[in-house]
Amino acid sequence: MNAWSLKVLLAVLMFALLADGAALAQATSDKQKKTYRWVDKNGQVHYGDSVPAEYAEQDRDVLNKQGVKVGREEGTITPEEAAVKAAEDKAARDEQKRKLRDRVLLQTYQSVKELEILRDNRLELVDAQLTIQEQSLSNLRAQRAKIERIAARYAPVSTEPGAQPLPDEMAADLERSANDITTQESNLLRRREERENIRLTFEADIKRYQELRAVKPR
Repeated sequence: MNAWSLKVLLAVLMFALLADGAALAQATSDKQKKTYRWVDKNGQVHYGDSVPAEYAEQDRDVLNKQGVKVGREEGTITPEEAAVKAAEDKAARDEQKRKLRDRVLLQTYQSVKELEILRDNRLELVDAQLTIQEQSLSNLRAQRAKIERIAARYAPVSTEPGAQPLPDEMAADLERSANDITTQESNLLRRREERENIRLTFEADIKRYQELRAVKPR
């Protein structure tokens, strides 16, 4: 291949590369460029390759070069719109939960009596646990009172001349007993709240079951 032929070949190759680069750039530009269509608050339809700031909250259609809708973009959501959407989403979730609960009630129980029996069994179990916890709390308080009576012989509770300082071991017993009583009181409170929640839940379920089965309350 002579020098002239080599130059021609290089020129052809360069032209091809430039053409390919231009085509790629144009394709990328076409792909990135979008045409939007939106409607303002007065019902006027607008078109453009960008959405002005005053219309940023508007939802808009995305069009191709032929003007055919190929997508849709949501506008900026205002705090008020976000609050409405959150409320709608919550309502939808609540409705879904209600339907699921209705289905479970109808598929699980054959009568109101079954619900009442299950409720009573659950409450009896919690009542038995409450009795044990209440007795345990009573014992802890009795032990605490006993330790306090002994501690009263020592300073600083005792003001008798020559009263010895409270032993470290007894001070630790007093602190431990106070913590045990606080813990048991919290456990007892939670258990009572659990009992009330069970009662209220079954009360609502029984009422709803009667509505679904069209059973008159007794």
